[in-house]
Amino acid sequence: MSVPKPDPEAHIDTALKLTANIDGISASVPLIPISKVGVIGAGTMGGGIAMNFLSAGIPVTIVEQDQRALDLGLGVISKNYETSVKRGRLSSIEVEAAMGRLIPSCSFDDLADCDLVIEAVYESMEVKKHVFNRLDKIVQKGAILASNTSYLSIDEIATATQRPEAVVGMHFFSPANIMKLLEVVRGAKTGHSQLVTVIHLAEKIGKVPVVSGVCHGFIGNRILFKRQEQANNLLIEGARYYDIDQVLLDFGFPMGPFQMGDLAGLDIGWHRDPSKVTSIREALCAVGRWGQKTGAGFYDYNENRQRTPSPKVQGIIADFASRSGVNQREIPRQEIFERLLYPMVSEGAQILCERIAQRSSDIDLVLLYGYGWPARTGGVMFWADNNEGLTKIVDGLKRHNMPVAPLLEKLAAEGGRFNQG
Repeated sequence: MSVPKPDPEAHIDTALKLTANIDGISASVPLIPISKVGVIGAGTMGGGIAMNFLSAGIPVTIVEQDQRALDLGLGVISKNYETSVKRGRLSSIEVEAAMGRLIPSCSFDDLADCDLVIEAVYESMEVKKHVFNRLDKIVQKGAILASNTSYLSIDEIATATQRPEAVVGMHFFSPANIMKLLEVVRGAKTGHSQLVTVIHLAEKIGKVPVVSGVCHGFIGNRILFKRQEQANNLLIEGARYYDIDQVLLDFGFPMGPFQMGDLAGLDIGWHRDPSKVTSIREALCAVGRWGQKTGAGFYDYNENRQRTPSPKVQGIIADFASRSGVNQREIPRQEIFERLLYPMVSEGAQILCERIAQRSSDIDLVLLYGYGWPARTGGVMFWADNNEGLTKIVDGLKRHNMPVAPLLEKLAAEGGRFNQG
């Protein structure tokens, strides 16, 4: 009698119920009342973060460094709410009430009575520590101080304050008013009440909270980096960028890595020196191909932002590979598939081993709700267990000379699984 395969939908439902169960923290830990939230930064991310609380009935004080930036941010929030009304997600009365709960300001002092303050400023440790040092002197005692950082150490940020127990990571995903995932980053000194309060609050604003330990990139970006690293290597070695994207589209992702780059903007983090070209991305930026915003990135875009592959880009890639001493080759679709997805499983295993994630189903939720991993598979680790098979993944990683996490190799050798449920 054959054993039925585990059901991905049932797995996701169970995973969602488990997220609030945190090792070492009692269910009876007292919550911190949150009646007013502060958000620092009224840009795309800060504005989106604010909308979550406003729509849930929680007043928000949003702070920018000058009136012009503040007005621009308020305009974006208003426009986003208008779109929600047009799409039937909210009524005009609900939007009016939400906007009525928003207090715009150019002064940090107006954050003094907030119960939770979330910074969404430039991704620089120096800048963030400066912000937290200011908050520590202004915001009332007992308040939670949160960072929306997507990579940086919460432990180091916390050293800028005299209350490290109050510091926690709240990593929202863009667009923050729509995306469901919230990585809740637990610092070494983050208090139990602070952590549990953020988890409960995340659920109140309609997010899926997943607790992560402190490491570069936390759970999601750390895993995604491994995929992007291989995508970039494949590109130089001879795989066409549209074929790389298509492999992921066919698997069920909403977009591939190079589509994603074009959407976000290839110029993000670019040094702005056209004469300094050390990557294909920099080569594209040097000729003004910054992505959808300029109508050209890896792809060419028409007025409706529909994409078509660009022969010019293929030439730029081939030229860069030649100057780098790489002999390009035809790369089979199966190799592309394995090199993109298998390292994500291996990195997930390493994250489990380091206790950055508490359970494999937490990793599944991060990839499902933050990165578009196809829900029909149940998530990256569930897919590895039940669809691809751990032995096949280990063999593929070794065949392509890629690292194999010790936990992954051990489970494969023993016939084990990540998810023992």
